[in-house]
Amino acid sequence: MSEYLVHIIPGSPFSRAVLATLEEKDTPYTLVPVVPGTLRSPQHLGRHPFGRVPVLEHGDFRLYETQAILRYLDRVLPEPALTPADPRRAACMDQLMNVNDWYLFHGCANVIGFQRIVGPRLMGLTPDEAAIAAALPRARSVIDELARTLAGQPWFTGDTLTLADLMLAPQLDFLQQTPEWELLTAGHPNLGQWLARMNARPSFAATTWTRVAARAQAATAA
Repeated sequence: MSEYLVHIIPGSPFSRAVLATLEEKDTPYTLVPVVPGTLRSPQHLGRHPFGRVPVLEHGDFRLYETQAILRYLDRVLPEPALTPADPRRAACMDQLMNVNDWYLFHGCANVIGFQRIVGPRLMGLTPDEAAIAAALPRARSVIDELARTLAGQPWFTGDTLTLADLMLAPQLDFLQQTPEWELLTAGHPNLGQWLARMNARPSFAATTWTRVAARAQAATAA
């Protein structure tokens, strides 16, 4: 069994960020799939008191919250380094990780992504067009700021991949699969080019919803 156990839900962008980081570190791990309807179960609340994913177990150490997990992995698995050595670039990385959690996900990707992808695919729901329309102004603001920050750089804080890229890409990949993506990124070709670079990386090819779901199914059947 792998030293690293990751409790995830296939398709979760936050779960994917953790898995992609482990893939970038070329480190083996074991998936522990969590059934969405059991997030509030006593068993899962014992792992994550707020009933979310992912959760990392490393030996007798357990950790929740994606940012904390990514930073921990980058400390205990130092190669390749995913945090810039330069303090200003590291601060920009931290800022972007918070933009991901507070502005890109909340009220933006969690609305549009759920209405267009998660709800229809997993629950057979019809998208709520009013909810999507209400989320668009916030989404435009976030996308505009991300495009401004990226500018002409290959990665979000400069010439090297960081934890910020690994957190942002799963959320933006969800949005790319919606009709709203072209509207939001009109005039921002740099975001599409960056996302194409991310999706071309082996770490992202290995952590698509389909591939993770297949691994989770195999883990459940084992």
